[in-house]
Amino acid sequence: MIASTTRALESRTTKASALKTSALKTVSVAAAAAGLMILGVGSASAHVHVDPASTSAGGFSQLTFRVPNESETAKTTKVTVTLPTATPFTSVSVKPMDGWTAKITEAALPAPVTVEGAKITKAAATVTWTADPAHQLGQHEYQTFSISVGRLPDAGTTVALPAAQTYSDGTVVNWNQPETAGGAEPEHPVPSFVTTVAADEHSHAAPAAATAADTAAADTASADTSAASSTIPVTAAPDTTFGIAGLGAGLLGLAAGTAALVRTRKR
Repeated sequence: MIASTTRALESRTTKASALKTSALKTVSVAAAAAGLMILGVGSASAHVHVDPASTSAGGFSQLTFRVPNESETAKTTKVTVTLPTATPFTSVSVKPMDGWTAKITEAALPAPVTVEGAKITKAAATVTWTADPAHQLGQHEYQTFSISVGRLPDAGTTVALPAAQTYSDGTVVNWNQPETAGGAEPEHPVPSFVTTVAADEHSHAAPAAATAADTAAADTASADTSAASSTIPVTAAPDTTFGIAGLGAGLLGLAAGTAALVRTRKR
């Protein structure tokens, strides 16, 4: 009788231990998966890229560049974006930012370009943002820089916008490598987007995605090139990327642990 009871207790103890081990493995796997997912997102978002508010041909658009600081020892002090010359923008204006000074520089085009019946020989060539010491981007920080441009070229045109990121130690990272279809992503891909067919083929009105303020700013820049090319004071937004990632990992781990405990109790 005693021997039978002992064997029953040992069996229950072994089963409980196995269930506990299984639950721990489940939580570990879930945590690892969450970590890999977060690392994957972080890697993909570590590039300088552009997000156009509109890609409609013939219209105006706000282009927002997301620039992360990738150095562990230096700060980002300056960002320069080079604008296209084959399909130049006839209007470029910048969105002011506290702590950063923006400057639009014009240059002669390699060859004259006809835009809406007018021959263009000179256009905005670069936009440069320079930070004051208090707003330079440190480790695990990023900033967004916005410009309003127009008019966008014909549908199907790839608009490449190479960016140069300057660090406080003198290092300059050039984001200018084109991507090839089916090929591996380059180390420093060029920020770019492809224009699409205009919503109204018979109208060049600014798209709804662009705000009235953006459109007005673009028109003003087109009418007064010297004003658009002047230096304009342009706040480093606090970086919440890692806080959100950590919260996501914690929630995934908690859900996995709860599910494992429920299965254990049911058994």
